[in-house]
Amino acid sequence: MKDAKMTASDINECVLVGGSTRIPAVYELASQLVGGKKPNQTVNPDEVVAVGAAVQAGVLAGDVKDIVLLDVSPLSLGVETLGGVCTVLISRNTTIPTKKTEVFSTAVDSQPSVEITVLQGERQFAKDNKVLGTFRLDGVPPAPRGVPQIEVTFDIDANGILNVSAKDRGTGKVQTITIAGSSTLDKTDVDRMVRDAESNAEDDTKRKEAVETKNSAESLVYQSEKQLTDLGDKVPADLKASIQPKLDALRAKVGEADPDTDMLKQMTKDLQEELMKVGQAAYANTGSADPATEPEPGAGAPPPPNPGAESKTKDDVIDVDGQ
Repeated sequence: MKDAKMTASDINECVLVGGSTRIPAVYELASQLVGGKKPNQTVNPDEVVAVGAAVQAGVLAGDVKDIVLLDVSPLSLGVETLGGVCTVLISRNTTIPTKKTEVFSTAVDSQPSVEITVLQGERQFAKDNKVLGTFRLDGVPPAPRGVPQIEVTFDIDANGILNVSAKDRGTGKVQTITIAGSSTLDKTDVDRMVRDAESNAEDDTKRKEAVETKNSAESLVYQSEKQLTDLGDKVPADLKASIQPKLDALRAKVGEADPDTDMLKQMTKDLQEELMKVGQAAYANTGSADPATEPEPGAGAPPPPNPGAESKTKDDVIDVDGQ
């Protein structure tokens, strides 16, 4: 119910499966969990699993056409992204067959290839999850970080077979991997991995926040340096003198092995505020010559960009590690 974001009041009927459900204490517990509703006893708890398996076999063979059975992905599936984070594409208990596509990008300039590590599990970091497979997309044209767009698609068919593809939108090059048995884990293993994720959720969240804060700060350093270079003399000298020490300090802090997250957030915020002034100065220099051409407030003119904000496109582009 938690995974489905449902409460006991949303449950219409409870069906008990397995011989142990004949125990009165189990029956009463099940009733309590669904808000006092009495479990349905019209099926034989000893036979129902075998009957379900037979029906599923008939559906897959094409002999049974008037029944639709929906299976689910037992654990979340995703890829490793910058900082060792597990970025989920298909969440646990998603009905299969299913297909999900997300766009990623490079983490460094002129990155020639992208390595896709396919993960299964509920932990927030790649090293804590199960690696289902790894493949590499080569031949990425030299470009600044964040420019290439790598389209990663996860496709699970009705038999639980996972097909993962990575496509470079620029060149059209595609690399794929097929993983069988991703949805046939033993229930004991699934339960163990879910419990492991729950018991480590607080620590994982803190670690992930630290990684994402560092990634954001590193991205801001890169964007700031590029913006100052591109604008050149359009940035007043006194503003450059104000920005440079904060930029240098943030670059040094990002270079530390384990920087303080709160300090990194504050330093990032301080630099963003200074960069806002750069954008304002650039627009003031280009727009103040002819007041008659300047749009009035509220007349539909777009607001000045925030140079320190993370760029968002129609597709949510995420950095991935590669070589």
